[in-house]
Amino acid sequence: MATRPITRNTVIPGFTPTLGYTIFYLSLIVLLPLSALVFKTASLTWGEFIATVAAPRVAASYRVTFGAALAAAGVNAIFGLLVAWVLVRYRLPGKRLIDAFVDLPFALPTAVAGITLSSVYAANGWLGSILEPRGIKVAFTPLGIFVAMTFIGLPFVVRTVQPVLEELEAEIEEAAACLGATRWQTFRRVLFPELLPALLTGFALAFARGVGEYGSIIFIAGNMPMVSEITPLLIITKLEQYDYAGATAIATVMLLFSFLMLLAVNLLQKWSRRHAA
Repeated sequence: MATRPITRNTVIPGFTPTLGYTIFYLSLIVLLPLSALVFKTASLTWGEFIATVAAPRVAASYRVTFGAALAAAGVNAIFGLLVAWVLVRYRLPGKRLIDAFVDLPFALPTAVAGITLSSVYAANGWLGSILEPRGIKVAFTPLGIFVAMTFIGLPFVVRTVQPVLEELEAEIEEAAACLGATRWQTFRRVLFPELLPALLTGFALAFARGVGEYGSIIFIAGNMPMVSEITPLLIITKLEQYDYAGATAIATVMLLFSFLMLLAVNLLQKWSRRHAA
C-alpha cells in the first residue's frame, strides 16, 4: 500500500515560489552589485591591481582603518562587558533610559554623529577645550577616528553579551562564593568562560562595523593622506576622480576582508551555540 508523503503546513505556503523569490531578491540586491564590482576590477591587469591596492597612500589608509577599528573593538569589548553587566545585574535610577541610550548609535544618522563628535572634541568644544590645553588633540587626528569607531561599535558588544548575562543566574555567583571562591576567581573561572563566545562575537561585529564606517568618521578624522585618511574615504576620492577601476580594486580588497569577517562571525556564533549546548 502506497503511503502519501507527509506535508508540513507553514505560515508562508509554497516552497518553490518562496525560494524563487528569495534567490531573485538576493540576486537583485546583493549579487548583481557585487558582480559589477568584480567585473570592473577584472578590467585591470594583475600588475595594475597590485599597484593600485598596495600603493603607499592606500597601504597607509589600511593601517589607519584596521588599526583604529581593532583598538576601538578592543576597548568596546572591555567597556561593553561592563555596561552589559551593570544593565543586567544592578538596579539604578534611569536604567531604562541608559539602556535606550546604548542603541543611540544604531538610530543616529552617521553624519549627525560625526558632526556632533567633531563639535564636542574640537578646540572650542566641551571636551576639546579641556583636553587640548593638556596636549590631547582628538578632533582631526587618528585619535578622533578611534573615538568615532568606539562610539558606533559599543552597542554591538552590549547587545551581544547582555542576553547571555541575563541567562546566567545570580545563584551561580553565590554558589561559587559559598565554595570559597573570591570575586576574581568567580569571574575568571565561572562567568568569563560562559561570556567569552558572545564577547568574541561582539568584538568581531564591532571591528567589522568600524572597518566599513564612513559618515561618522570623515567629519572628525581630518582626512589627511598618509595620516588620518580611512579606506572608505579613499574609495570615494577615486570615484570623484573618475578612477572607477581603482576604486573598485580597493573596494574588492575591502569586500574580501568583509567576507573573512563574516566567516569569522559565523564560526564564532557556531562555537557559541555548541558551547551553550
